[in-house]
Amino acid sequence: MPSIREQVRNNAVALISLVVAFSSLGYNTWRNERTESNRNVRAAGFELIRELGSLQQVIFYAHFVAGDPRGELRMGWADVLTIGDLAAVMPGEVEPRAEQLAVTWRADVAGLGTDDAAYGRIDEAVDGLRSATLAALRALD
Repeated sequence: MPSIREQVRNNAVALISLVVAFSSLGYNTWRNERTESNRNVRAAGFELIRELGSLQQVIFYAHFVAGDPRGELRMGWADVLTIGDLAAVMPGEVEPRAEQLAVTWRADVAGLGTDDAAYGRIDEAVDGLRSATLAALRALD
């Protein structure tokens, strides 16, 4: 009966192959999960940027062009809610910035068209969320 040392020496190639196979399987699984996560963040990030653009249009029309239907604040509410949903998928500062936008929108939306300070606070919240979203997209590997 051969000793353990002899068995390892006789089967070294098979043992090394087994270690390589398990390592490769583990790495491949990790890489696939990472790729899928990045894909989800990227898709949500691009949609978030689109929704921010839509909200920005509503804000501009509501504040600067009184009575224009493109400045309908109910459409802004829809954008803010969609932004909050999309931000839940995003990493880092995006979700807190989206929550801050919702709070600011809720507090200052009635002042659009009449109050420049309300417009400034909403615009600042939108810009902060846009910057956080772009930073999250740039950080993807």
